[in-house]
This record gives sequence, C-alpha cells and structure tokens, in this order.
Amino acid sequence: MDQSLSFYLEQHQALINDYLEDYITNKPILSSLKTSMLYSIRAGGKRLRPILMMAACEAFGGKKKDVLPVAAALEMIHTYSLIHDDLPAMDDDDLRRGQPTNHKKFDEATAILAGDALLTLSFQTIMEAEGLSDIQKVHLVKKLSIASGALGMVAGQLMDMESEGKEIPLENLEQIHHLKTGRLISYALMSGAYIGGANESQLQSLVETADLLGIIFQIQDDILDVSGNAAKLGKPVGSDTINNKSTYPGILGIEGSLKTKNLYVNRAKTSLREAEVGNTMLFTLIDHLSDRDH
Repeated sequence: MDQSLSFYLEQHQALINDYLEDYITNKPILSSLKTSMLYSIRAGGKRLRPILMMAACEAFGGKKKDVLPVAAALEMIHTYSLIHDDLPAMDDDDLRRGQPTNHKKFDEATAILAGDALLTLSFQTIMEAEGLSDIQKVHLVKKLSIASGALGMVAGQLMDMESEGKEIPLENLEQIHHLKTGRLISYALMSGAYIGGANESQLQSLVETADLLGIIFQIQDDILDVSGNAAKLGKPVGSDTINNKSTYPGILGIEGSLKTKNLYVNRAKTSLREAEVGNTMLFTLIDHLSDRDH
C-alpha cells in the first residue's frame, strides 16, 4: 500500500475510533447495553465509510471537526447492521472480524438491542454536532434515514435474503447491492461533499461516482468470499456459497467480476473528475476500495 495512503487511513481511523469511544462512553447508557455496543464498535474494521466521508469533505475544503460526528453516526449505522446481519435469523455467523459475534459474546436479545441503540444514537449524534447548522442537520438526518431504512439498506438486506437459493439476473443482483451496500457508501461520499461545501453542480456530478462505489465495494467483497484469506477477513471464506447467496462471481465468474469491477472503477473516476475534485486522495481511496484484500 502507498505510504501516504497508509498514513492517511491510520490517521483517520484513529480519529473516528477515538470519537466513537468517547461519545458512547460518556453517554449515560445502561452499563450492560453500553458494554455490548462498545464490544462491536471496538471490533474495529477499516472504517472505510467514515474515512470516505472525511476525504470527500476535505476535497471540497471542509473541516474534519465538522464532518466527524456525521462520520461517526454512519459507522454506528454500519455496526448496527453487522450485529443484526450476524444473528441466527439472518446470516447466522459466529465470527466477525476474528472475534465472536455480538450474540455469541452476549445473547441474542442483548445483540438486537445493542444494534437498535446504535441505530437510534446515530441520529442523536448528528443532531448534537456543534459545527453544523440546523438546516444541515435536518438534511443529513433525512438522507441517512433514507439510505439506511426501508428505501435503502434494510430493503436490500431483505431482498438479499429472499434471493437465497435462487438464480437471479445480474440487474437484480445490482439492485440488491445498490440498496444493501451502495446506499450507505453513497451517503458517505455525498454527505462529505455537502458538509465540505460542494455546490449543486458538483454534487450532481458526484452522483454516478457515489452510486458506483457501492457496487465496486460489493464486487470486491464477493471476490474475497471466494478467494480471500480467512485470517485477514476475520471470518470464514465461502459463507456466501454456504448460504446460497447470489454473487458476482457466481453469475460472472472471477474474471468477469474483475472486468466489471475495473469498468466501474474507471467510470467512477471519470464522474469524480467532472465534479472538479482537486484532492487526489478520493481517487486513491476508490482504488483502495476496489483492491483491498480484507
């Protein structure tokens, strides 16, 4: 990995980790609930969504302190979704990032409620952000509720479950992942640019990049589930096959998936250039999203 990117990722991971830790720790939350929430928050991960948001904000001249609460809120949403995805009624996973999943560490009821708490706390986090205007807060909460709820991630998750064991066309698979994975990644890019001060024309130019990033991310995830390293992934490989999920390699093969991913990466970069983004870190992050090994 490029040294400048490695330093950037480490620096921004530390920022988001510290913010999440301090924010949740200092809230008067029931001890057993807080312990479960922090267990999954501390499990870590690459924090790619909040880092993407911060990079987009910086690209348009915004300040880290203004975007950080919203980036933390997005990571709370992502963490809640993972807690619930791992439940026996969903993907029934025992490991997440190399550790027992939340319901294995505690119990199912606690895991469900910890996820619920992170979901709702995310909106509170945005509303308490000191560097944002009331208009900005309303806009960001509205967009996050759309991206994460019945018109976004939740719908995509149900569609994904309903497609298990079925052969579905590529366009259906892309619709599932546009909702399940893409909406939150799109939110990261668009909200970061919005907080950073991007104008309407620039925001419009970013829409295609934002939409494509989720698909790029998911194609790489599907490839890793077939050919990745379990130690690096922090979970067993092949879980998609075991759960009879439709995947890009399952429909296109590995080579076809790589070809499609590279096509989308090039399209995402083209639309990013049209937004007149001067900060090359966003381009570097797109490459990182598409080539990460875990």
